[in-house]
Amino acid sequence: MFVVMSIHHPHPEFEAALIESMHRFGAAVRGKQGCREIHSLKDAGSGALIGLGIFDSREDWDRLAPLARAAVKDDDFDVWEETEPEGFLLSEV
Repeated sequence: MFVVMSIHHPHPEFEAALIESMHRFGAAVRGKQGCREIHSLKDAGSGALIGLGIFDSREDWDRLAPLARAAVKDDDFDVWEETEPEGFLLSEV
């Protein structure tokens, strides 16, 4: 199992645009072989948006990531987000 997690802090006026972008990112790989689950989540306390993807392997993520990134390639993250998103590539230990 391989987990991809990103933490986003959108400007309030761009939250809806960022959520829509996250949905497109997930839709590009959802149901593809190697993608177990992919979710767009919101933290109730901080308002942070969390992208969470669970893949069969790192190789599956590496194969599918270009599809997901292509779905959001024209999105204006520099304007939408207060800070650079944090990204994690997680393997079981």
